[in-house]
This record gives sequence, C-alpha cells and structure tokens, in this order.
Amino acid sequence: MPDSGLLLTDLLTPDRIRVPLAAETKPGVLRELTELLADRAGVPAGPLLSAVLDREQVLSTGIGHGIAIPHAKVATVTDLMLVCGSSPKGVDFDALDGAPVRLFFLLVGPESAAGQHVKALSRIARLVRRESVREALMGATTPEAFNQVLVEAEER
Repeated sequence: MPDSGLLLTDLLTPDRIRVPLAAETKPGVLRELTELLADRAGVPAGPLLSAVLDREQVLSTGIGHGIAIPHAKVATVTDLMLVCGSSPKGVDFDALDGAPVRLFFLLVGPESAAGQHVKALSRIARLVRRESVREALMGATTPEAFNQVLVEAEER
C-alpha cells in the first residue's frame, strides 16, 4: 500500500507509455520522452528537454539496475507529469552502475509541486527496487501491459 498517498498510476495512463522506445542513445531517449510528455501536456517540448538535459548535467539519473528516472522542474507545466518507456536492447545512459538502461521514467512538474515531485521519485525508486517488478516491466510488450505491471505493483 502506498505510504505517501501518491500513486504512479494516478499520473500514468497507457498513452503516456512508449514500449518500445525508438531512440537508441541517451539524448534520443530524452528527446523522445520529453516530446511524448509535451504532446500529452499540450506544452512546447523545447523547454522541457532543456530542463531535463540541465538536470542530467548535474548527475546522471541512471540509478542502476537498468533504470533511469530523468526529471526536472519546469514552469511551463502546471501539474506533476510522468511518462515511461522501455528499450529492450538497453541504452548507454551513464548510469551509476555503468549498466545499460532499459526502463525510463521521465517526471516533470512545476516548482510548486516540489513535495509531490520528491514523493513520486521515491515511489518509482521503491517500486523498481523489486527485481520482479523490473523484470515484468522489461517484459511488457505493450503500453497497457507496462501500465498493468505498475498497477499490480502498487497494490502490493
């Protein structure tokens, strides 16, 4: 059960999931995910991508175990937003453990949602810490299947 009251599945629907991602490079994945988010949010992709790239310059958001959680705070969005994607082959993402990244969770929100932003980052990290969840997400071949894995993981 969620302890923060924030569920990833409240932020995510299958139309915000790209399985598989077309991009095969770190910049390409970040561009593909920010364009998906911008399209769903009805905002320009440029400022989102700039903010995500700026954050990535500070420290890679590749947290290990094939997971990356790129994120940024951006004035052009009014609510916390999440998009996800997977790359079966994996992408060199400068991850902390040096391993290729196969699961991506892009989180963007306004400065005013800083608390929810931190809770969402924490929630993602907790869920994907479980090997069974990571494996199920990596095995998902459709956005609906990917979303269903998260729904079931959040129910546990």
